[in-house]
Amino acid sequence: MKMKVFGFAGYSGAGKTTLIEQLIPRFVMQGLRVSLIKHTHHAFDVDRPGKDSFRHREAGASEVLLISSQRWVLMHELRGAPEPSLEEQLAHLSPCDLVLVEGFKYTSIPKLEVHRPANGKPLIYPENPHVVALASDVNIELPASLPWLDLNAVDAIAEFILQHQELRS
Repeated sequence: MKMKVFGFAGYSGAGKTTLIEQLIPRFVMQGLRVSLIKHTHHAFDVDRPGKDSFRHREAGASEVLLISSQRWVLMHELRGAPEPSLEEQLAHLSPCDLVLVEGFKYTSIPKLEVHRPANGKPLIYPENPHVVALASDVNIELPASLPWLDLNAVDAIAEFILQHQELRS
């Protein structure tokens, strides 16, 4: 199965996470299996100090896999190695119909720019050829080749993505 990959780009506070959170159930209701990769520039940890898995990583383990009857998670320590590319991360995912990607702003995947003019940030699309549409809470004059989508019309955004990714006949 060839996984379809679709991204979301925009500055912090534009509403990317909220939009994705609203889109996922719509895709799942269509019978699609959806996965997500979120890139962050912040240091993060899914583990907690004092837990066995944290202690094992602190001791130097390169990978720690936690498993329960509810879920499993694989933590991989980079230990100074370069951050893996999106392509390398996609290889770790189980097969699915659609991978949504939040972040990886300049990676060459089709993406929706999420923009709120009230945030005072510039548009990304003029400098990013991978933006295939723009979603905003304010109608913005765009080149004819770039669709504008109402950020509050989540069903229309879902339909655009399904058609763009050829997941809808």
